[in-house]
Amino acid sequence: MIRRRLMGGMYILVDHTPVACIDLATWGRWHADTAGRTVGKTDVGDATVSTVCLGLDHGGGGGPPLLFETMIFGGPHDGKQDRCATWEQAEAMHARWVGLLRDRTGQVTPLPRPAGQDEA
Repeated sequence: MIRRRLMGGMYILVDHTPVACIDLATWGRWHADTAGRTVGKTDVGDATVSTVCLGLDHGGGGGPPLLFETMIFGGPHDGKQDRCATWEQAEAMHARWVGLLRDRTGQVTPLPRPAGQDEA
């Protein structure tokens, strides 16, 4: 039962599209290629906004798998994170957080939040 739970919810990206993966070795090789699963990494002042495909469903069921995470490292928003289901949503989420941080430093206007995404 525990092994089944650990093995469920793994995904790899094929042309930016999440595909379920049941083989741990295949998933591990894919996960080791951080460049292939990085949506964006942007420095804004003393913070870094990083968006990656985690390859594991962090959604807890009841909806599409939440595979992508944007996280802020450093600055006053250190540790703030947001998750979504698709590469396209992740690109928008990354741009939104970069825009919000830059706006706080007077650099750009915040980008609108994608429809259907809850505020983090």
